[in-house]
Amino acid sequence: MAEKLSLEKFKLLIGQDNGTTDWVLIDQAKINGFAEVTGDHQWIHVDIEKAKRGPFGGPIAHGFLTLALLPVFSYAGKYTIEGAKMSINYGLNKVRFINPVPVGSRVRSKMVITAIEEKKPNQILVTNTHTIEIEGQEKPACVAEALGMIFL
Repeated sequence: MAEKLSLEKFKLLIGQDNGTTDWVLIDQAKINGFAEVTGDHQWIHVDIEKAKRGPFGGPIAHGFLTLALLPVFSYAGKYTIEGAKMSINYGLNKVRFINPVPVGSRVRSKMVITAIEEKKPNQILVTNTHTIEIEGQEKPACVAEALGMIFL
């Protein structure tokens, strides 16, 4: 459960840790399901035998599957603004896919609050930078600046 802070205290969190999520397993079923939903059936994701002979030694998750985990990761944030009624996805700034996620890997996000901007009365735009780690690997899978609009 996120700690509720006044807007003034929340603004002091720019540059601060906003939590680390639990690990999420990226199995072949999740990859196949994502391929079905998006229509992206590229062999590096869904053709297990061909992918074993490919550049990654096996199937990898879609980059956008990794990115699609941001909303669920965001729910694990340590802090929110007192009186928040709801939050919506407002978009993304910079996104980089740094390291492929092999099937069977576990990923998690380390979040840092990187910007807070009052857009309108009772609307606060919060930027969280997510560094999505792959268990046992040095380089992250993805770094993304996610924007959430909080309505007070």
